[in-house]
Amino acid sequence: MFDNLCKFLAESFSEDYAAWLLGRPIKLTKLSPTELSLEPIRADSLILEQSEDLVLHLEFQTEPDPTMGFRMLDYRVRVYRRFPQKTMHQFVIYLKRSNNDLVYQDSFQLGETVHRYQAIRLWEHPSEIFLQSPGLLPLAVLTQTSDPTLKLREVATALEQIEDNRVKANLMAATSVFGGILLTPELIKTILRSEIMKESAVYQEILQEGEQRGLLKGKLEGRLEAKLETIPLLKKLGLTIAEIAKELDIDVELVNRFVANQNN
Repeated sequence: MFDNLCKFLAESFSEDYAAWLLGRPIKLTKLSPTELSLEPIRADSLILEQSEDLVLHLEFQTEPDPTMGFRMLDYRVRVYRRFPQKTMHQFVIYLKRSNNDLVYQDSFQLGETVHRYQAIRLWEHPSEIFLQSPGLLPLAVLTQTSDPTLKLREVATALEQIEDNRVKANLMAATSVFGGILLTPELIKTILRSEIMKESAVYQEILQEGEQRGLLKGKLEGRLEAKLETIPLLKKLGLTIAEIAKELDIDVELVNRFVANQNN
C-alpha cells in the first residue's frame, strides 16, 4: 500500500515534490518503466517523472534494502540509454526511522564505476516545507519531531484549510496511513476525521486492493483471507470494528478475533 500511496502523491502533486527535492516547482509527467529498454527490477516501488530536460527518480522505502545502490545505477543507465540528453535526479526517501548503515548509503561502486544518488531520511528533516505544501502534508508526521502526536495535529490543522474536499479527503487518508508508522490507529482517529477519508480515492483503493487479492487467490477461503489482510489498513484509516465488518461484508466477531490475534 505504501508504494501505491507514494506514487499517487508524487504523481498528483509533482510540483510540490519537485520544489522540495529540486528547489523549483517544475511540472512533471509520469514516465512509465515500460518506456525503458529493459524490464524493470521492481516497478511496484519505482516512481519516474520527467520534464523536457530532466528525469526525477524516486524510491520510497520503509525498510533498508541492500540492493538499492545497484538499482539506482541500473535505472540511471536505462534512462541514459532512452534519454541521453536529460539530466537525472535520483532520491531514496526513507520513511521509517532506522540506524541501519544502509539508510546512509548514497553511492554504489562496481569496479572503477562509482554512481551517486541522494538518500533522504525523513526523520532528520525539518517539517516546515512539508507543512506548507499540500502534497507533502502526509509525510510531515514522519519528519523531525520529538512529539509525533503534536506534529499530526499540526498536519490536521493544515489539512482543514484545504477547500477542495476531494483533495482534502485523499490527503487525510494518506496522512492516516503514514501516521500509522509511528502512532496507533486509535490515536490517529481522535485527530483525523475518518468520515472524510471514506470519500477518498485512497480509501477506495484499499478496498479494491483487498478485492483483487481475493480474486487472485480464488476460492472462498482465499477471498476471506484477502479481506482479513485488508483490516490493518482500514484500522489505520480510523474505522471502528463495526465499520470494518460492514465495509468488508464479514462478521464483526471475525474482525474482533483477527485484531486480537494481531495485538498478541
